[in-house]
Amino acid sequence: MNVRAHMSMLFHLDKCIGCHTCSIACKNLWTDRKGAEYMWWNNVETRPGTGYPTQWENQKHFKGGWKFTKASGYGEKNKLELRLHTRTGALAKLYYNPDLPSLEDYYEPFTFRYSDLFTAPEGKDQPTAIPISMVTNKPLHIESGPNWDDDLGGSNLYARNDPNREGLSDEVKASLDEVDRVVFNYMPRICNHCLNPACVAACPSGAIYKRAEDGIVLVNENQCRAWRMCVAACPYKKVYYNWNTGKSEKCILCFPRMETGQAPACAHSCVGRIRYMGVLLYDADRIPAAANVPDNELVDSFMDTILDPFDPEVIAAAKANDIDDGWIKSAQESPIYKFVKVWKIALPLHLEYRTMAMMFYIPPLSPVMSRLQDGSVRLDLDDDPQHEFELFDNLDKARIPVKYLANLFSAGNEETIRRILRKIYAVRIYMRRKTVDKNIDEATLQALTQAGCGPEEAEAIYKLTTLPTVAERFVLPPYHREMSVETWKDPLAHKGEVGVGYMQPPQRGE
Repeated sequence: MNVRAHMSMLFHLDKCIGCHTCSIACKNLWTDRKGAEYMWWNNVETRPGTGYPTQWENQKHFKGGWKFTKASGYGEKNKLELRLHTRTGALAKLYYNPDLPSLEDYYEPFTFRYSDLFTAPEGKDQPTAIPISMVTNKPLHIESGPNWDDDLGGSNLYARNDPNREGLSDEVKASLDEVDRVVFNYMPRICNHCLNPACVAACPSGAIYKRAEDGIVLVNENQCRAWRMCVAACPYKKVYYNWNTGKSEKCILCFPRMETGQAPACAHSCVGRIRYMGVLLYDADRIPAAANVPDNELVDSFMDTILDPFDPEVIAAAKANDIDDGWIKSAQESPIYKFVKVWKIALPLHLEYRTMAMMFYIPPLSPVMSRLQDGSVRLDLDDDPQHEFELFDNLDKARIPVKYLANLFSAGNEETIRRILRKIYAVRIYMRRKTVDKNIDEATLQALTQAGCGPEEAEAIYKLTTLPTVAERFVLPPYHREMSVETWKDPLAHKGEVGVGYMQPPQRGE
């Protein structure tokens, strides 16, 4: 058992209001400079939609993540390799890589020539500041920009081109396109700091590495040679190329802030308080096997890599790997561990990419709307108690299709999503009965039981979801940077296997 610690973040999508405060906080702190204008290490996408960069989930085009090949006969083994290229195939793409996203897939960064407002000659018309490219400094016709689809959620232009609609029945797709059932929610995204990062495996110069002490994936720009394989290999498209410096850049999870006991800027500034930070303990030895399974086994195999921080054997193995008591205590108090492993209501994004992402999401339940037999629609926030149980028993009536959420969070496994939604909905019913109706009836308790939840757990979920303090949302461990060199007694785990170049020692200045 090779126990390691990992800093993880969780996003509660039912609470996100799409204000983009997190994106602006990150932009002002890390990417407000030349060459990084188009970079959004944190962005908030409107779903259904095409995301940023456009269609980043279409791996048939971008070829990000890992490709799984199931054993075809006796004696053969399942095979896992980069979707982007093989080792020899990488040579052919060193100088021309057709799988790289272009600037049009993001947007050409622009500003406005405000000097025109002051230098325009006198005339009958009000002078205007024309848009100009921040790359070429020439006039630009704006066709897209950051969060371009934000005000067009549910529109034919973006929602109908969402790759996650694949597999939905024609009836469900038609209902999503109806004006009275237009549905969208917001989904923040940052680098997932994966356990099996494709960007690390694809980098020819070994510039990207994963820190052993907290799992953060970083770029050593002194070694970066601008091959941009990391940009293409990342299935989430969260590695960016700085056209000014010729180096790759990405989210660093604000590790300088965390090392001083502060939450990352995006989490600290979150208006909806949807973000949680905490430590997870995982077994690095299980990573190759956990990623190398069919889609229907991915959720369970991934969850098996995350360990119980209260288990004496895990604690002993953690201490053997120089994880101190402060980190172990933080793992025991971690809100991420509670949501992911204890209550089992949070999942990573797109497990089928097999990078084993370590940022987690609680799927959205609201808005909930069902269609009645007469063709009308009804919200679940009415005065009919029985209606709540109708939706609890038949989640297919909900406004957000279960299959759509399954394509996002559970590698297509609808039962996993149903289990999570049923538990969240049961907690909602229970707390409404307790706080509003002041009467918890037998049907409510039965709904909790059917959802695999008890009253004590329901109240704990409610408290951490709606009433958490800052200290409960952000459980940050005590960093000891002066002792970090001691964590490198066992370097380069899994060399030559899944996650090539899995870890490298810290570089000067990082």
